[in-house]
Amino acid sequence: MNIQIPESNLKRVVIIGAGFGGLALARELASKNFQIVLIDKNNYHQFQPLFYQVATSGLEPSAISFPLRKVFHSYSNVHIRITEVKEIYTQSSEVVTSLGTLKYDYLVLAMGADTNYYGNKSVMQKAMPMKSVGEALAIRNTLLQNLEDALSVEDQKEKQRLLNIVVVGGGPTGVEVSGTLAEMKRTVLPKDFPDLDFTGMNIFLIEAGKKVLGPMSSIASEKATEYLKKLGVIVHTGIGVKDFDGETIYLGDGSTIESKNLIWAAGVRANSIVGIPETSMHKNGRIIVDRYNRVQSFENIFALGDQAFMEEDKFPNGHPQVVQPAVQQAKLLAKNLVNSQKGKAWKPFSYNDLGSMATVGRNLAVVDLPYIKFQGFFAWLFWMFVHLMSIVGVKNRLLIFINWFWNYLTYDQSLRLIMKPKEKEVGEKA
Repeated sequence: MNIQIPESNLKRVVIIGAGFGGLALARELASKNFQIVLIDKNNYHQFQPLFYQVATSGLEPSAISFPLRKVFHSYSNVHIRITEVKEIYTQSSEVVTSLGTLKYDYLVLAMGADTNYYGNKSVMQKAMPMKSVGEALAIRNTLLQNLEDALSVEDQKEKQRLLNIVVVGGGPTGVEVSGTLAEMKRTVLPKDFPDLDFTGMNIFLIEAGKKVLGPMSSIASEKATEYLKKLGVIVHTGIGVKDFDGETIYLGDGSTIESKNLIWAAGVRANSIVGIPETSMHKNGRIIVDRYNRVQSFENIFALGDQAFMEEDKFPNGHPQVVQPAVQQAKLLAKNLVNSQKGKAWKPFSYNDLGSMATVGRNLAVVDLPYIKFQGFFAWLFWMFVHLMSIVGVKNRLLIFINWFWNYLTYDQSLRLIMKPKEKEVGEKA
């Protein structure tokens, strides 16, 4: 099989991954004198900060996904291939994919990160991660199906397991999903399931660190905890999860929680790729790069965002694995690649931390900006505006705005649908 990329006199930039960094780089270079090949497993860009709203029936998957090909309708020098990358041959400057082998002049690794289970195999097998639209939809299906099953269960302990939801990880994702679930418990679910007693349903948030929203300010952490408890979330800090057998969660202090719903939002680990030598890898699994995002020991291979380990004086342990560093690195790399064509000097990267934010629930959010910190209603409005403007596509922004506005008026999104693929019967042809 041949990947079928036309030959060109332009320098070929192969970008692996269409997340925030990869897509930003491709968009910046699309109008320049380069041939761009963008490779991803999916034919769409996913807006990761809103995965939790898909998981909690707040948004449809299509609202936070955007077709890659539509982004580049006007650019004949951009080629998109939906495939998996198997290996890199660095000596011959080739990428091996499921569709065939591809030569590159410049290679950019922007494959992002996946869920980090910290070596806990039982959690990896039985917990529900949330690092893709598909995984978020699986959480939605599981939570709703367990509520349906709870209607017909007579054993009270089993019913408790179906109703209880445990969220592990007190970062923005964990805080946002647990707060949203608590609001659903109070406003929507009793209407959907009048036969269930939701006073017996508990939402737990487990954080191994000393506080939720650890990287944010103390006031943000304190306010977020206050908001969560006000919504009825049971917050445990300083405790990790030791084990999960699918029905019982075993905590580090020896206590247990009966639940079949374990949502794992406790951390991420950079995706790896065959072909990058161990000498270019940091012990945390990220790829060591210089201040130009060049992979150590290579002149024409670069890494961005979650995959890149770059030391700065302010960030001796590397940049946080969030959206901002990936986008900023991508934009600067694009400028530097253009500068290389013009014979100009490259500019080293310096991360500009624009701040952090998290929403906890209706009218409740916390925002840390470089020169100001605020919480509550205005923080919630600010959070919505920033996320809305970050969505790719005018139609998607409009759909999300309409969904949010309707939800604010009615407390009801009407998106609580269990959607599963049809299982083939034995002997049925594919």
